[in-house]
Amino acid sequence: MALRIDIVTIFPAMLHGPFSESIIKRALDRGLVQINLVDLRDYARGKHRQVDDAPYGGGRGMIFKPEPLFEAVEDLKKESGAAAQVVLLTPRGRLFNQAMACQMAQQEHLILLCGRYEGVDERVCTQLVDEEISIGDYVLAGGELAAAVVAEAVIRLVPGLLDEEALAEESFAGSLLEYPQYTRPPVYRGMAVPEILLSGNHAEIAHWRRRQSLRRTFEKRPDLLKDAKLTPEEELFLKQLAEDQQ
Repeated sequence: MALRIDIVTIFPAMLHGPFSESIIKRALDRGLVQINLVDLRDYARGKHRQVDDAPYGGGRGMIFKPEPLFEAVEDLKKESGAAAQVVLLTPRGRLFNQAMACQMAQQEHLILLCGRYEGVDERVCTQLVDEEISIGDYVLAGGELAAAVVAEAVIRLVPGLLDEEALAEESFAGSLLEYPQYTRPPVYRGMAVPEILLSGNHAEIAHWRRRQSLRRTFEKRPDLLKDAKLTPEEELFLKQLAEDQQ
């Protein structure tokens, strides 16, 4: 069954481009995923199709009203007939990572709500949404680009799209960053490819790559190492790296 992703937004045209090229287009063409861009204004009331209003208690900016969001999600759930995970893209959400992408790729139906303005009515967050997600500690004008990021990260993990062995070696797989990669020519402007990669010794290459992943993670994202599964030899290697830094 194809993964269904509904993206609820007041600017659906913003997302036409990201989903018409590359891996996402391939997934769509192969029927592995279905993406629906849902205009929230279709669920708005009144002749002006208003989806926002001023906040109670005063304050600057406008807030998304609860009615259109509740009715949109309820309609989409009824239409799909599958259990849906409802996600709000918001700066206050949990920081999105590869583990979350993997979990979402196992779902049958995702509904991504794109925030705008000063936020959404809190009743949406407490009673309608399953997860609030942020793609970084900064503020965008809205959740559309964040939804595109989440969708691509999830879609590329859908079974049958990419080589599973290649996915297992990527950055963040096993809580480590990916090892350095090289291709032809073997020497460019005096910069040579490491000899081990030209040796043809696959066991030694695998060992070198693992150590390079450990080194790169230690240097660039040491926070990831707390979740990595390491052998005693690898723990000793990291200890030596730490001692060399002192």
